[in-house]
Amino acid sequence: MELHNGLLFWPSTFVKKQHSNPPIKPHYDAIVVGAGMSGVLTAKALMDEGLTVAVLERNELGYGSTAANTGLLQYSNDIQLHELSELIGEEDAVRFYKLCYEAVDQLEEITSSLLDQADFIRRPSICFASKKGDVKLLEKECEMLVKHGFPAEFWNELIVEKRLPFKAPAALYTNNDAEVNPYKLVVSLAEQLIDQGMDLFENTFANVIENEGNEVILRTMNGDFKASRIVYTTGYERLPYGTMEGADINRSYAIVTEQKPSFEGWYENALIWETARPYLYMRKTMDNRIIIGGLDEKKASPAKHETKVDAMASSLLDKLHELLPNETFHAPYKYCASFGESLDHLPFIGQHPQEPNHYYLLGFGGNGTVYSMLGSKIIADLIMNRPNADARIVTLDRKYGIK
Repeated sequence: MELHNGLLFWPSTFVKKQHSNPPIKPHYDAIVVGAGMSGVLTAKALMDEGLTVAVLERNELGYGSTAANTGLLQYSNDIQLHELSELIGEEDAVRFYKLCYEAVDQLEEITSSLLDQADFIRRPSICFASKKGDVKLLEKECEMLVKHGFPAEFWNELIVEKRLPFKAPAALYTNNDAEVNPYKLVVSLAEQLIDQGMDLFENTFANVIENEGNEVILRTMNGDFKASRIVYTTGYERLPYGTMEGADINRSYAIVTEQKPSFEGWYENALIWETARPYLYMRKTMDNRIIIGGLDEKKASPAKHETKVDAMASSLLDKLHELLPNETFHAPYKYCASFGESLDHLPFIGQHPQEPNHYYLLGFGGNGTVYSMLGSKIIADLIMNRPNADARIVTLDRKYGIK
């Protein structure tokens, strides 16, 4: 399945090293299938445990959903905390939000050792009310966040007008989020792990997966792999093993503008999004561009025709000019990308209910990178047979999961 179509921005910011696939070892402690954000973070977590790890990628490192990821790292989710509390209970909802909050700290620690720190920068977030009817939702969400120790404050209409270049009836300001260049993060981290002994196999598709005693056998055109454990981090691609229930694949659009010397009225260079569903979101880049995305459609495959991508890019530019009325922008980069959402708004992380050697980290939802980070820790604990009290929240053995 093609995951995106159009001209992507992130691959233009970083030159990926070219290398040949290494010889296949007789046995690996773990094989990770998928070399995107989830795959590389999982490989790091397992290597930190002293395990021998191979990562298999059917295409090229970091060029799936990672290359189309807009790089907003937020602890808030597509479903607000008070709404998630109604679905899974307040205790579990708050714990999940705290896992997301901690994951941003963990990503900062990882990027601190990478080239250019993968452009990781701490940013606040501003979620503005798309209409007056959403004001009470933001008030309720702010109360819930503050109650549980999250840094948040409510802005009324007058504060919004003072701090932002556009009008909105209210906004929720939260702190300790971040932005990152996701392509740099994945490629740089993978190169670091290769230097530490990870085996990366690009253009290697797992044709057949078999269980043989306590081992898993992966048969590919490049040879057979044997491992004690296998972790599927295939994102929104079709699963090579198992069946997913309770997820939708949709598509979204994004543009990246030309560089500008400065922008007036962008409060603290915050990550900006809104309460409408589907929502618009935008951020700045290190070289002073703007990324704005949204206009989601309930279609799995990216728009194939250039005219469709151009039309949606034009709509995003119009939205951007509404939000920054004193500026004029063009969009040299524009694309459409597929993304996954789970019906219960949680990622799929854990051990297959019937197959003890098979594990999954599928970060379905608006916070895919954050989910990948927290999920890699859960997977490492499960594989090392350590208790993890949080695994039950995202378990595959729930109403929506992997069967």
